[in-house]
Amino acid sequence: MEEGTAEERLARLGLTLPPAPKPMGVYKPCLIDGNHLYLSGHGPVQEDQTLIKGRIGKDMDKERGKLAAKQVALTMLATIRAHIGSLNNIKRVIKVLGMVNCAPEFENQPYVINGCSELFASIWGEENGVGVRSAVGMGSLPGNIPVEIEAVFELYD
Repeated sequence: MEEGTAEERLARLGLTLPPAPKPMGVYKPCLIDGNHLYLSGHGPVQEDQTLIKGRIGKDMDKERGKLAAKQVALTMLATIRAHIGSLNNIKRVIKVLGMVNCAPEFENQPYVINGCSELFASIWGEENGVGVRSAVGMGSLPGNIPVEIEAVFELYD
């Protein structure tokens, strides 16, 4: 892995974060409890604040689904920055729950969620950027988004 802080690694990747989304219901986008940061489920918000939409295995293939999961990760990074100031305040990824809006016969949910996990690994490294994970298929997701992801992070003391 390249040296530097999480913020420096993100800058080197040349990726742009979308605006941090506002809650679409009665919940907090993130919550700090002790040295843990809990992120609510996030969808694939694009730079123009629109959402990527579609069902994987019906409206899009697994490659587009994986890109949607990467966009969810970027959205999550935007929320982290908006609420705690810097990605450098994250010590490690603890858990990721990836929910995939997919056709009943679709069986590659883990591949899709790798779009998020691979980005986190490139930001925080293989040791700290990869936590435990679940990747599950759903019959539908809000607004027909292809992917929703929630996560738990450990913060530096």
